[in-house]
Amino acid sequence: MKNPFLVGNHIYLRVLGPDDLCGNYINWLNDSEVCKYNSHHYFPYAAINAEEFIRNACTSKDRLVLGVILKKKDIHIGNISLQNINYINRNAEFAILMGEKQFWGRGYAKDASFLLIKHGFNELNLHMIHCGTSSENIPMQRLADYLGMKKEGLRREAFYKHGKFIDIIEFGLLKNEFYNKFNLDIENHEK
Repeated sequence: MKNPFLVGNHIYLRVLGPDDLCGNYINWLNDSEVCKYNSHHYFPYAAINAEEFIRNACTSKDRLVLGVILKKKDIHIGNISLQNINYINRNAEFAILMGEKQFWGRGYAKDASFLLIKHGFNELNLHMIHCGTSSENIPMQRLADYLGMKKEGLRREAFYKHGKFIDIIEFGLLKNEFYNKFNLDIENHEK
């Protein structure tokens, strides 16, 4: 493992760095299947875009962006983040992109998401974590359900992709809901 920040069962999370520019990372954001349900793939994604993103991600205090690394082969398979971190209202937006398609459906997104959300509640002292996803993105809806997120609303036709407007489903998760879902001891983590 190279510079692990959070360690799970089969994956670990680490800061993105210049070495990630040499892998498939840039290709993910140019792959229409990987980007089918997200806000990428409207314009080509180039190395200069990735360099700037990584540089900004490493210095930002209002977002935490980490690479999802497969332990066994030390392969960068995705990115995960808490964005728009608001330290007054104690909330953040959750996002995940699993770029290496051959590793889809193996539980790595669940492992990574659990680690990052637990870190957000424990170490960043967040009270609520939320996300929005396309009404057509069934895998993300299943992940939100696994994490204990509740459907909080619908932004009608808020997303334009593949020649049509699509609804965005909003999900939210409170700290106590997450702890209850995974039978974690909230008493030892209250701040």
